[in-house]
Amino acid sequence: MKELSILQAARMKGRLSPEDAAASSGLALAEVGVQLAELEASGMVTLVGSTYRLTPEGRLRLEGLISDEQGSVDATELRGCYEDFDTFNTDLKAIITSWQIKGDGTANDHTDASYDAMIIERILKLDRAFTVLLSRMILVSPRLTPYVTRFGRAVNAMEEGDHSYVARPILDSYHTVWFELHEELIGLLGLTRAEEAIAGRAG
Repeated sequence: MKELSILQAARMKGRLSPEDAAASSGLALAEVGVQLAELEASGMVTLVGSTYRLTPEGRLRLEGLISDEQGSVDATELRGCYEDFDTFNTDLKAIITSWQIKGDGTANDHTDASYDAMIIERILKLDRAFTVLLSRMILVSPRLTPYVTRFGRAVNAMEEGDHSYVARPILDSYHTVWFELHEELIGLLGLTRAEEAIAGRAG
């Protein structure tokens, strides 16, 4: 599971720092260092500057590990979770759109504190309801457990006034973590993002 978690993090992030690997996998930073060194030695990742990138061999290895994991999960329960997730996903997409663009079609320049606070409260309300579904997902695939902490960190940051944790791509923002969880579910179900885009469930 450690290998799968770190390879998956490398695929998600593109350029994976040890800190990002620790946050994504739930492993201690020291353990991540050991795992990354082993993956580099076996040719699964390559070190470029201070970050790691997935190699073609690592991508093939990851595909095989995910395929193995697919056979170990309750596909029926996972499909039910994904159907429920789609409702939350539709709601979050609407919230993020409102965060970026106001109702009159103008860009949100984030100078209206009351407007931004309203959007933040919508995210927090969604998160409180979503926690129950996330727990169900973790019962199906325990590897998803670190998402509890990752969402929690983003929520705490927003509550403390750091609104970059709403949707900033280079951070483990709420939207970034959500996107990665969506990718996890797509992979576990043997789907593709292209298929989901056609079905209107991507994003």
